[in-house]
Amino acid sequence: MSEHESHQGEEKVVGCDQFLTFSLGGDKYGLDILSVKEIIEYAELTRIPLMPDFIRGVLNLRGLVVPIIDLLARFGGEPAEITRRSCFVIVEVESDEGAIEIGMLVDEVNDVVEISRDNIEPTPSFGNQIRTDFISGMGKISGHFIVLLQIAKVLSIDELSLLSEVNRSLDQACKAGNSEPAPQPDPEQE
Repeated sequence: MSEHESHQGEEKVVGCDQFLTFSLGGDKYGLDILSVKEIIEYAELTRIPLMPDFIRGVLNLRGLVVPIIDLLARFGGEPAEITRRSCFVIVEVESDEGAIEIGMLVDEVNDVVEISRDNIEPTPSFGNQIRTDFISGMGKISGHFIVLLQIAKVLSIDELSLLSEVNRSLDQACKAGNSEPAPQPDPEQE
């Protein structure tokens, strides 16, 4: 008697992972749910001068200074357009300076899905010149692929160090002045 027959209709999925899925520029992506701390609706950001274009600014999250990256711009696209469904996915990433919280601006959060390991294909090879280390695999859902991200590798070590330094500097400035940085209007929304 097989394992399936012994459970008489019980579906038992072995080796299944949960992913938060979200949309970005018309494409679907997924993050291991264990890497997600929280999801918050879009709020005004404080812009920081001399930052790369994909760093939209920082957010005051219950007294913590959280850098926000525009994931679409980070992937080489135009800066994300802010809509009523835009939101921040807050994740914790390990860097040389320790764990830092980073927010990712996404078009919208879709769902939490379970994908069995049998339905996760390896990262495709595009040759030596194209970086794919930030992709953990390609998840198959209803005949379609979603790109499963390895969030700790979306940013380079140098970029993580920069974010960590910005985070630390602003946090110290806010504590010294006992205030928070004033949000600056987003010129793209004006």
